[in-house]
Amino acid sequence: MDLNLFLRGLVIGFSIAAPVGPIGVLCIRRTLAEGRAYGLASGVGAASADGFYGLIAALGLTLVADFLKQQQMWLSLIGGGYLLYLGVKTFRSAPAETAADAGAPPRGLIGAYASTLFLTLTNPLTIFAFAAIFAGVGAAGGGGGGSSGALLVVAGVFAGSCAWWLILVTFTGLFRARLGPIGLRWINRLSGIVIAAFGAAVLVSLIAQS
Repeated sequence: MDLNLFLRGLVIGFSIAAPVGPIGVLCIRRTLAEGRAYGLASGVGAASADGFYGLIAALGLTLVADFLKQQQMWLSLIGGGYLLYLGVKTFRSAPAETAADAGAPPRGLIGAYASTLFLTLTNPLTIFAFAAIFAGVGAAGGGGGGSSGALLVVAGVFAGSCAWWLILVTFTGLFRARLGPIGLRWINRLSGIVIAAFGAAVLVSLIAQS
């Protein structure tokens, strides 16, 4: 096992995941409203998508990358629309009176995982970010290690992304016990506004490009 390749992937995955965007806001809100398990499941969903795009970039699968680029408008439209819907739904959701009452969202942990996986996959530009970073650190094509090297890099990407979400969810969870119903209501409203704003920005950019 080439530990150097894994560590390169670890740094890449952490760097890609760390900037707080709509997925980060969603994970924070779910952690505060529903508990660490749901925040972490959401983060792992995003990490899985990062690993998928990292695999494409590491193996140099240009046909897949070209296809995703060609479908960028439709993917962005779907992703932006879903973010807008999710923002409105979050804004209108009523907080639980107690942590125990929060329970699981309707679709449970699998739903939390699948929703962030879907949202992250609808941003095909992620693959080009990975490709640029991989080339910059010499990890493209597995850093000369062939397919096995590429898989090591991708494993590092997934682990690095998961590490960021674990850190974010852990620290966010520390504040959960201090929030009462009023605090959770404002978390829902602020999170809903931010998530919907991200979705609206995606849709406006599509209109501007057309």
